[in-house]
Amino acid sequence: MTVNILFAAREERWSQYEGPLRQALENAGVNARLATDIPAAEVDYIVYAPNSDLQDFTPYVRAKAVLNLWAGVEEITPNKTLKIPLARMVDPGLTQAMTEWVTGHVLRYHLGMDLDICRKDPVWQPRTVPIAAERQVVILGLGALGTAAATALVQLGFKVTGWSRSAKAVDGVDCLHGPDGLEAALKRASILVTLLPDTPATNDILNAESFALMPRGAFIINPGRGPLIDDGALIAALDSGQVAHATLDVFRVEPLPREHPFWAHPGVTVTPHIAAETRADTASAVVAENIRRGEAGETFLHLVDRARGY
Repeated sequence: MTVNILFAAREERWSQYEGPLRQALENAGVNARLATDIPAAEVDYIVYAPNSDLQDFTPYVRAKAVLNLWAGVEEITPNKTLKIPLARMVDPGLTQAMTEWVTGHVLRYHLGMDLDICRKDPVWQPRTVPIAAERQVVILGLGALGTAAATALVQLGFKVTGWSRSAKAVDGVDCLHGPDGLEAALKRASILVTLLPDTPATNDILNAESFALMPRGAFIINPGRGPLIDDGALIAALDSGQVAHATLDVFRVEPLPREHPFWAHPGVTVTPHIAAETRADTASAVVAENIRRGEAGETFLHLVDRARGY
């Protein structure tokens, strides 16, 4: 039996994904018709990017699932025409890239690399560099990305606290949850990493009150979602010295407008949403496995709980 798979993403993505997807489907034993122009009534699965032209799912009456190519699903979960299962992307390649990016910037702050590399005065100033066991790192969000980053930091010897909305358990990580747990986590955070999803519950989760709870001179790393941070409150915390520096990879508006104060602020490092991106080869294997599961009557991987938004 042939499975009809519609690829619904921008044209440049088709050239990146066509070959890897065909190979992954073959490896998974799926006899597939994969195309960008299958009639809606014939589609069994939709491989999807939220910035696709496809926004009305009503005509896809026989489709069994929408398989998202992005880790984030905040742009598709509100779509009222989507009535079938939605799976988010948990890509091993993206997870590894995010782990490396987070670890690199944690080490940068921990070791004070900006002080050493960027010093302009020709003055010999030896100092004692701390070791990981002397540093408390807090990660907000213990999904696949947060758990992977936390585990890597534990292996380097850092004291790691993780916070999530509901209870989680990660080896070597002090896991907190709920409102009281968030307050306790923020009070420990000499380096704070945010890897939460973008939901109404997480919007502006880092605000003036949050920054006031953190140790003075803390560092912030945000490769998660732009709306997690109240931009004005962060600038005020940087100006007061409550927050020493922030490295931001994601923003409420992207590209970050040229007039935004983050560009010129000496306490902010801006990176252009490069922390991690879905890799076509590893993501295709995830998509193919979910289609194999759907055809075998098995539970899909990484299903989205639309009530929670992730």
